[in-house]
Parts: sequence; C-alpha cells; structure tokens
Amino acid sequence: MRKLALSDEILLTIEKPARYIGGEVNMKMKDPSKVDIRFCMCFPDVYEIGMSHLGIQILYDMFNRREDTYCERVYSPWVDMDKLMRERNIPLFALESQDPVKDFDFLGITLQYEMCYTNILQVLDLSGIPLYAKDRTEEHPLVIGGGPCSYNPEPIADFFDFFYIGEGETAYNEILDTYKEYRKAGKTRKEYLERVAQIEGMYVPAFYDVKYKEDGTIASFTPNNEHAPKTVKKQVEMNLSDTYYPTAPLVPFIKATQDRVVLEIQRGCIRGCRFCQAGMIYRPTRERSLEYLKKCAYEMLSSTGHEEISLSSLSSSDYSCLQELVYFLIEEFGSKGVNISLPSLRIDAFALDVMSKVQDIRKSSLTFAPEAGTQRLRDVINKGLSEEAILGGAMKAFQSGWNKVKLYFMLGLPTETEEDIEGIAILSDRIAREYYTIPKDQRNGKVAITSSTSFFVPKPFTPFQWSRMITGEEYVQRQRFLKGKMREQLNAKSIKYNWHEAEVTELEGVFARGDRRISKAIVDAYQSGCLYDSWSEYFNYEKWMNAFVANGIEMSFYNGRERDTEEIFPWDFIDVGVTKAFLLREYKRAKSEKVTPNCKQACANCGAKEFGGGVCFEEDLCMADLEEVTDESKN
Repeated sequence: MRKLALSDEILLTIEKPARYIGGEVNMKMKDPSKVDIRFCMCFPDVYEIGMSHLGIQILYDMFNRREDTYCERVYSPWVDMDKLMRERNIPLFALESQDPVKDFDFLGITLQYEMCYTNILQVLDLSGIPLYAKDRTEEHPLVIGGGPCSYNPEPIADFFDFFYIGEGETAYNEILDTYKEYRKAGKTRKEYLERVAQIEGMYVPAFYDVKYKEDGTIASFTPNNEHAPKTVKKQVEMNLSDTYYPTAPLVPFIKATQDRVVLEIQRGCIRGCRFCQAGMIYRPTRERSLEYLKKCAYEMLSSTGHEEISLSSLSSSDYSCLQELVYFLIEEFGSKGVNISLPSLRIDAFALDVMSKVQDIRKSSLTFAPEAGTQRLRDVINKGLSEEAILGGAMKAFQSGWNKVKLYFMLGLPTETEEDIEGIAILSDRIAREYYTIPKDQRNGKVAITSSTSFFVPKPFTPFQWSRMITGEEYVQRQRFLKGKMREQLNAKSIKYNWHEAEVTELEGVFARGDRRISKAIVDAYQSGCLYDSWSEYFNYEKWMNAFVANGIEMSFYNGRERDTEEIFPWDFIDVGVTKAFLLREYKRAKSEKVTPNCKQACANCGAKEFGGGVCFEEDLCMADLEEVTDESKN
C-alpha cells in the first residue's frame, strides 16, 4: 500500500484532497527502484484542468510503456495547499509514488497558456529546484518545456534546461535512451545537453546568445556552443494511425474540466485563419484512420467507464470520415447512455442531424465563431465564413428546434473600425431576426443570443505577428461602444453581451511576443505573490506593473508597436515549416482584404510540404496566382 506524502490531518484541512493523493483509475504503478529513468510530467495549473489535457495523457502512456522508465504526474498545488506546504516545509511530490519531485531525473512541464508562467516557478520553488537553469547542479532534475507556448520560449528560457519543440511522439525515446547511456558512462549535465541539442527539435537556451540594438529590438541570436544548431526544426508525427495513443487514460476521482473520453481525430487545420497560431504551428493537417478511431473508442470507453466521448480537432468538420465516424458512435454507444460531444463543427444539415440525436435541444445551445462583425474584417482575418453562411446555419438550427445561440468575436483585430465593431451588434440582431421569421406557433419560445468578445492578441508564427496590439484602454472603449450599439438593436432584449477583462490579456500579449529580458520580471512578480494569474480572483495587475517598472520593461514596446518587416523576432530560430515569407505575404493580403483559400482548395505554398505528408500531398492544386482567388473560398 502506498504511503501518502500528506497526513490525514493535512488532507482534512484542504480543499479537494483528491488533488494530491493519486490512485486514480488506470494510474500506472511501478517500483521506482527497478527503473532507470524517473520522469515527472507537470501541468502548471490546478489538478482539474491538468487532468483534462490530452497531451500529458499521451506522453504518460508512451513513457510508461517503457520498462526502464516510470512516468508520474504533478500539478500546481492550489492556493490553500501552497500556503500549507510553505509553512510546513513540505516538498512538492508526484502523485503516483508520492516521492519528492526533486528526486526525479526529468521534470517535463507543458506550456499551454502564457498566464501560467508564475505557476511554473511555483512548481520549481516548492520542489526545491533552483528557478534558473544556470543554478542547477548534477543533483537536480533536467527541466524540459513543451507545448504551444514553447514556440516562443524566450520569456521563460532562463528557467528551462531545454525545450522540446513539436509533437512528443517522435524524439522522446531518443532523449531517454541517450540519458540512460550518458548517465551510465558518467557524463556531465552539460555533456548530456550538448548531445540533446543535436536531436532535431530540441532547444537548449544556455547554448545561445542574444544581442540587442539600441532601440530594444534583437540585433543577433547565435549559438555559443558548437553542438547547437542555428535553426531548431519542430517535430511532427506524420502517421497518426500508427503511433502512441492512451486507450486506458487516467480517470480523475473528482470532476475535471473535461470529464470524458477524448478521441483526437486529426491534427492541424486547413482553414488558414490569420489570427490562429494553432492553425499555423500544427501544419500540415493529418488524419487518423476511421478504423483506428473505432478501435480506440471501444477500448477507451471500456477502460474508463466514462459516459461521454468528445471528438478533438481544430476543425472537426474537415475530417474526411466524420459522418461515418459519428454515425458509428451513435449506433454503437448512443443506446448505452454514452453522450457524444462534437466541438468545432460547422453548422450544416449533417451537424444539425447529429446534434439533434445526441443533445437535448431545449437545453443546449449552438455555437458560431464569426470572430468579426463585418464581411470586410472576416476577409482580413481570412475567416472563410460569409454572413449568408452564418445566417443560413442559424436558420437551419432554429427550424430544427434550437433557440439558443452563442457567438464569439474578437475586438482589436488589425484594421478594425467602428463600423466593424457595430457590425457585431448588427449581426447578433440579424440572427435574432432570422428566428422571428419562423411562424410563432412553430417557435421554441423566445430566442436567446449570447455574444462574447475577447481581446485580440497577436501570436508568433501567424500573419499578425507584425501587428500592433491595442491597449487595454482602447479595448475598454471599444467594448463600451459595442455595448451601446447592442442596446440600439431591435432585439436588444434577446441579446446578452459578455466580454473579457483587458488587463490579463495585455500581459498575455507581452509574454506571447516577449524576449529573455522579461524573465527577471516574471521572477519578481512571482516572489511578490503573483500566482494563478489566469484566475481572475488571484490576478494582481498592480504587482505585475511594479515588476515591469523595476526591470525596465515597457509594455508598449512588446504590444504597442507595428513590427518592421526586417525585424528579428525572438522565435525566428524555430522552423515550424510555415515560412516567414509566407506569413508576411499573408499579412500583406490581410491589409488588402484578400482571402486565401483553404488547403484543400489550393496550396498556398506555406512551407509545410517539407514534412512530406498530410493534406499537402492529398490534393493536386496550386495557387499560381493568389490574385485570382474568388469569393468561393469564403463559403
């Protein structure tokens, strides 16, 4: 029987003790003394969110298939537990063995959201691991970062021994095999990192030097170690139907954010929305085979007891076997009480047919993400969605019995005007008007439109990486303007308007496009008490501003300026396949309000072909002249 790191006395005084005891269904148990490598996988947020992350489930399963490796987990302790651990000097521990994290060989931290950066420092601090990689010795775990935020790792580069850029299925076995070999040979930490730097996709920050110009922009970014490459190329798993997938995933004791079986049907997206980082960095689009997914669905539902299965994808409607898969799941599992969740669907006849079978129409709502209120601005961001398609989809939904619609928009998009902002209110109203064209005796009560706006953040490896980000004050002004326009609409009483707070998003913008000079401010903010910054009840804007001032960080430098086309970005050393030349071409097309068709309509030569597979080789189409793109690509 496992001995828990926390006594019953402590467990009875904290919120949700199940966050810290492990022992979940499908948890892996090994004898730590009989393995060569101990790897602790970390999600730097609270347990309920971390347990919902598919990436950790995949790597946890993959590592534990190795007889020589024991992979365990750790999450950020919640604020009550954090306080108690500091007061009683309790070191942070892994859930499986309950052993201290500092005793492991590796600590792998997934980087999903910029506002979790202080939680990374919390995990290191509570583990007794020096915050800065340069201060670690042979006795400390090697700290690895991976995930979407690692595509600009520079603001947190000083805290990591190395970053894994790309998808984890490809190179981790080589990383672990090399570690085992080097440790047996008595090699040093530095010697191991020099070997790691030669593995494609690995970035060792200590092996690179950054120099800056007088204006604060980067003058040069160069290797200082002969083993470090000038360019780090992301890792891509091209065969998704012949790789690792957790058919017996972990099942939490308490309700997680995503408390269901997750079936990843494809990676990447063909759409090319210019604001979307995921759509660029996960190219090319690759599908899992229908038979593989059927097999996984059976095994996952059987091994977990979950009563819901969700299809995971950036754009589920673009999966070529979607209808066959969905009707199979309904036929096989619908009668057994298993609910089927279908996010990221376009609202068409097929989607409505499926949703009517798996949802309670009277309780559920349909979601549209127009992102912008006018066709002009949707063309700028390459959304590929016309107002006719939006209204037509809504009408089909209303005729099928739905009366609740959620709409998602962004404020602060490049070239946005007051007319575009007012367009959000007008479009919301037009959707409500569509509902009231249905005869009264055929309606399902009153229509309910919920329109939400977020604050646009330009991200690396998108066409808008050169863009200025509006200030928090500007965002609030636009939000107020929109709120007033919402009140002017004919169906104002049927429209609810929600908006995101500006201050957190401003900080996200700094971290998203920041450089190494920000790291000291992150440390200072953490040491002043900043933690769980993505949680509004704990976010402290004043402490962050104090940390920025103390370290000479001007938010306007990172957020408030249009980048020159020749500027060296902190992330330029990373090769994601999609070229900087393509992104700049797309940025210019955005300013000209020109639409680029999706990858299945024509190849825009983005650069992702270098990976040798996926959608890039499925269609024999080429955009010889982008100027000839027609409006058909909007539908």
